[in-house]
Amino acid sequence: MNQLSDRLNSLSPSATLAMSQKSAELKAQGIDVINLSVGEPDFNTPDHIKEAAKKAIDENYSRYSPVAGYPALRNAIVAKLKNENGLDYTAAQISCANGAKQSVCNTILVLVNPGDEVIVPAPYWVSYPEMVKLAEGVPVIVAAGIEQNFKITPEQLETAITPKTRALILCSPSNPTGSVYSAEELAGLAVVLQKHPDIIVIADEIYEHINYIGRHHSIASVPGMKDRTVIVNGVSKAYAMTGWRIGFIAGPDWIVKAVNKLQGQYTSGPCSVSQKAAEAAYTGTQAPVEEMRQAFQRRRDLIVRLAKEVPGFEVNVPEGAFYLFPKCSSYFGKSADGRKINTAEDLAMYLLEVGHVACVGGTSFGAPDCIRMSYATSDENIVEAIRRIKEALAALK
Repeated sequence: MNQLSDRLNSLSPSATLAMSQKSAELKAQGIDVINLSVGEPDFNTPDHIKEAAKKAIDENYSRYSPVAGYPALRNAIVAKLKNENGLDYTAAQISCANGAKQSVCNTILVLVNPGDEVIVPAPYWVSYPEMVKLAEGVPVIVAAGIEQNFKITPEQLETAITPKTRALILCSPSNPTGSVYSAEELAGLAVVLQKHPDIIVIADEIYEHINYIGRHHSIASVPGMKDRTVIVNGVSKAYAMTGWRIGFIAGPDWIVKAVNKLQGQYTSGPCSVSQKAAEAAYTGTQAPVEEMRQAFQRRRDLIVRLAKEVPGFEVNVPEGAFYLFPKCSSYFGKSADGRKINTAEDLAMYLLEVGHVACVGGTSFGAPDCIRMSYATSDENIVEAIRRIKEALAALK
């Protein structure tokens, strides 16, 4: 008895959530842990967005919304895509979901048949390959190391494509690396994709506004790519609204209709009050977005400078998001107090239990030589965390 489905047994648990739980357990024991494992802004949701939610409650936005989301929210997203990205969509080409995570998963589930291949550049966000497996597809991992700023080349993409390739998942700015594809790099990938018209691009742009190199570029903007790209975005990162759970896709009608059909059977529309808050996020002042971006950029500069002083760390400069992804394999094989470090996960656990700093090992991101640190925390925490990491690593011999 107690037999779980093969579908469930094929999945790996989320490493980021596991590390957050472990650090919470230590905190509960009274240990002062600095948590660099969490992928969410440490800012509060801007006040005008909270006010819109309160107003929505008072106005009784307490019933089911349309499966794809309220027309007012979808129209606000259409305006955002036009004003910020220069892309023309209709409200019917937008489908809102319970976070961008569900939006990615919805898209994979409506496109991928058993045995279909989905190209996943590595390092990748931990859930992408698992979602492909959930759809009974095959994740095809294309590795890009720190020496190429964790970005795949057109040549690598071309080599990975087979007759079974159904989709490419592209995350820019990237979780876990902070890498950002330039307009020229996206155009280079598009040249390859244009030879393979059946491949759909799932463009995860949730970190769009946390960008330190100027304007965000979407592969949907490249001529010939909009009709075969599904943009995934949402309010979580840019507006510090992770718990509100509102994401969306913008894409071709046939895919959006399919996603609505799927979502209509298993979650229906997302939270009504959250939708009204998200509408205010998109239609109201964007000043808080820029304030948070500037704070993240300052922290990025701080953590990069300090991490470069850690012996044995190889550090690049992330161009977006709020993660540093140093290569730390120089510590593999070293020991302290009977503990041997064989993997990035060993190193992350050592830093948590000895240094009291929570990071996440890179294996579950497809990069076993690296660890991920989130700098969505205060400057003081960053300074102290790197001090502790340095001290803990110095004991490894």
